[in-house]
Order: sequence, then C-alpha cells, then structure tokens
Amino acid sequence: MKLWKLPFYALAGLATLASSAPIDSNSTIAANDKLVFCHFMIGITSNRNSAADYDDDMKRAKALGIDAFALNIGVDPYTDTQLNFAYESAARNDMKVFISFDFNWYNTGQATTVGQKVAQYGNRPAQLKVDGKVFVSSFAGDGLDIQQMKAASGMDVYFAPNFHPGQGDFSKIDGALNWMAWDNNGDNKAPSAGRNVSVTEGDQSYTKALGGKGYIAPASGWFFTHFGGEVPYSKNWVFPGDLLWFNRWREILTLGPRFVEIITWNDYGESHYIGPLSSPHTDDGASKWVMDMPHDGWLQMSKPFIAAYKAGAKTVDPYISEEKLIYWYRPTPKGVSCDNTDTTMEGSPNNSSGNFFRGRPNGWETMEDAVYVVALLKSPATVQVASGPNSRSFSAPAGASAFTVPMGVGPQRFALLRNGQTVMSDTSLKDIVDSCICGLYNFNAYVGTVPAPSTIDRLGPVGLASLSQGLRTACPTNTLGANRVAVASATGGVILPSSFPATTTPGPTPTPTPSPYYS
Repeated sequence: MKLWKLPFYALAGLATLASSAPIDSNSTIAANDKLVFCHFMIGITSNRNSAADYDDDMKRAKALGIDAFALNIGVDPYTDTQLNFAYESAARNDMKVFISFDFNWYNTGQATTVGQKVAQYGNRPAQLKVDGKVFVSSFAGDGLDIQQMKAASGMDVYFAPNFHPGQGDFSKIDGALNWMAWDNNGDNKAPSAGRNVSVTEGDQSYTKALGGKGYIAPASGWFFTHFGGEVPYSKNWVFPGDLLWFNRWREILTLGPRFVEIITWNDYGESHYIGPLSSPHTDDGASKWVMDMPHDGWLQMSKPFIAAYKAGAKTVDPYISEEKLIYWYRPTPKGVSCDNTDTTMEGSPNNSSGNFFRGRPNGWETMEDAVYVVALLKSPATVQVASGPNSRSFSAPAGASAFTVPMGVGPQRFALLRNGQTVMSDTSLKDIVDSCICGLYNFNAYVGTVPAPSTIDRLGPVGLASLSQGLRTACPTNTLGANRVAVASATGGVILPSSFPATTTPGPTPTPTPSPYYS
C-alpha cells in the first residue's frame, strides 16, 4: 500500500461462497445515504508543505461527487503533519476524510495505539461520521481487538475495516471494505486456469458475511506494478483490467451497496490512480511506468455513474450531462520483448513476498491487446476508432456504451459523428509503439478523452526523482504530445485529419471474450 508495501491479503475461498453532490460538511449521514470514498495514500505525500497542497485534490474529488478520502496511513514520522494538512484542507473545501490504518505497518496487537489515533482526529470538523459515529477503516487488520480499540478511542466508532470473510470477526465490526477490485485467482494474482474469483463473487462473499451491515464495494480500473531489484520492495504483476472500469460501475449500479470506495486516488505504484499525475507526491520508483500515462479520463467517466449510484438508479443514462469519449490502452502490444533492457531482469531481488517475477508481469497473458472506448452520449451517434491500421466504426446508442478495437501500432484516432458530420474528434497524444519505452515492460494504461483536456497532466520534479534508478536505457522526460507538435509544425500548424472507414458496426461490441486463463 505504500513504499515498501507487502502483499495484500488474499481472499482465498471466495469462489465458494439521491443526489450526486457530495455530503455537506455540516450534514448528518442518514442510514439510507449512499456514500463514495476514494483511497488516498498519505505515505507518498511527505513533500507537501501546507494544507493548501491538498486543496486541488479536495476540489477535484468534491466536483466528481466523492464524499470522503480514506486517508491510508502507516507509521511514518511525517504522518501526523500530513493528516493535519489533509483534515484542514478538507474542512475548508467542504469535504470529509477518515483514517484507513494500513496493517502492512500497524500490527493487530496495537489496538490501543489505533484507538488513540482515532481519538486524536475524531472530533476534527472534516471527520466523516456515519450513523453519528466516527468512521474508521483499514487495509487488512484481521484479528485486531475491536473492543480494545474502541475503548482506547473514547468515542463511538463506526469501524469498517478491510477484514476478510473467514478470517476476521465480522460480528464485531460495523461494516467492511472489500479491497479486491479485480478478478483474481483467490491468491492475490491474476486468474489462471481453473482459478477465477470474480469481483462480483467477492461482493457476494462480503455481503453474506456482513449480514446487512455496511458494505464498502470496491471500484478500480487497473492494476500493474513493476518494481525490480532497484528497490527493496520488488514486485511485478498485473490483474486483468481491459473494460473493468466501465463494467464495474454498471455492477455497482445493479448491486446498490451503501458505500463505494474507488481504488485509488494516488497509488501510482500499482497504476490504479484516478487523480492527476501533478498531485504532489514523492517517487517510490513508479515514475518509470507512470510518466506520460494520465488517468484523468477515468475520473471524468465516473462522474455520471456516481450521480446515478447516489440516486439509486440502475442505469447511468439519464445522468449523462456532457457528451464525451473516454479511451484507454497499453502503450505496447504484450508480445514486444524487453528482456534485454527491463529492470526486473537483473540483480537478485528479495522475493520473500512471492510477488516478484522477472520480465513481463505475472498475469500478462490475461490482458487483451485492444483499445477500449466508452461513449457517454445524449443521443445516438457513430463512433469511429483507428488504432494504427485497424479501423472500426460503431453505431452507439444514447447513454453509456463500450467498444473494443484490436490494438494497432501507430497513432490512435477517435471521432464522433451524427448525420455524417463530425461532432468531435481527436488524435491521442500517445502512439502505440512496438518498442520498449524506457526499456521496460509497461503494462500501465494510457487514458484519454475526446474532447481532450486543455492542458497535459505531467509528473512534477519530485514525482520524477527516481526515474533513472535501475534503468538500462535512455528515458526522455515528460515527452507526451511531442509527436503531435512535430506533425503540426510540418503541416503549418494544422494536424491533418485522418480517414475512417465508411462501414458501420451496429451497436456496441460486447465485453471481450475471456481468455482461457479465466476458465
């Protein structure tokens, strides 16, 4: 969960088993209120110098419809400094926050210490309270003495930890967070032959164990981590992403849980961030696969889904107020070999966690070589996509729909048409290439939108501090968009339009057929 994050606990055995606005800072949370949280890593924010450094995150989250940040903390010497900044910023931006104790760093014998930390912040104006109780969560922590923790806090506590069915005592908690937002094999890795625990199976396991108590359903779009021997926390695997962000939000609308937690705002090391690259943070080495890979499009896509969820709706369609295309893809086909230059191919990394693998990330076979497009439309239109030489045209209905195009090397172009006239179009700032960017196997996702944002989201100097550590090839810094500038210069300042096919495929394509690794 943070710099030296250990593997999160496996969910072994799971296979058997209102208004869109955020809450008002002075409001009381009713039992039927639906709330959206977003996991926020305090462990990488030591470079923030005041509450003002949190203001942009708070404002962006509030505009999206997020009610509270779950502030993940370990035992770093700067934790209290940053918690104070975050609580202060949240209060003045009408946001809520709560502490999520990371039990990679705390241990379950520290119930009194945890309770004392709850007491330290529980009466702050920005503290989230649910059912009149101070809301507290965790990452892992099965076995914590809950009665002792609550006694040490001296407060009424709504404790919704990341306990696991069959491991933690669900009779003593008020709710629970399910962290596993990705299909998996039941042992913290991607699905494999005969071993697939879907996210919806995780939902079922948790709701059964909770017996009507508050369920925090997870929502995430991606997972990829690729630390080699250049750091002491080596790990290298993926969970299948593909159309997960779109499909998961539709599942949440069907499920209608009391709480949803987006995983995450700023965990760049595992590539499941929806917050901006420019959000102030230190570099744990993830800049190698995060640089030039913004995810803001996922943030934008979730806004109407959050509104629909809070209203108790089963479809997002009536909540689409702004038409746009959101697209994402990996920067290289999975067959490109980077063995000669990848950072995981050298040294003798510590693999006591069992999470380190050389070369391509463990689970890479479960990923599709595809470009994914989600259309948010008020009325039907034609969506055109050209991924390198692969072009497709789709009839998109009003509402939200998703399409898949085979990945092609070269520029990535997207357009929306009605009655043969282009409504909006753009060429992505990132081409798909058949070479190894920075010498790495990069299985992170590039996420873009049409219309495109007015500015390019970039990592700051501190967020790039460890970029060169362990690299074996040259790695130019923050080059996103450079190819478009070159094209515009060569054409007198105008980027030439690209042609699309005349044929149209009726309706949205279905979710890609699962590979044999899912069966």
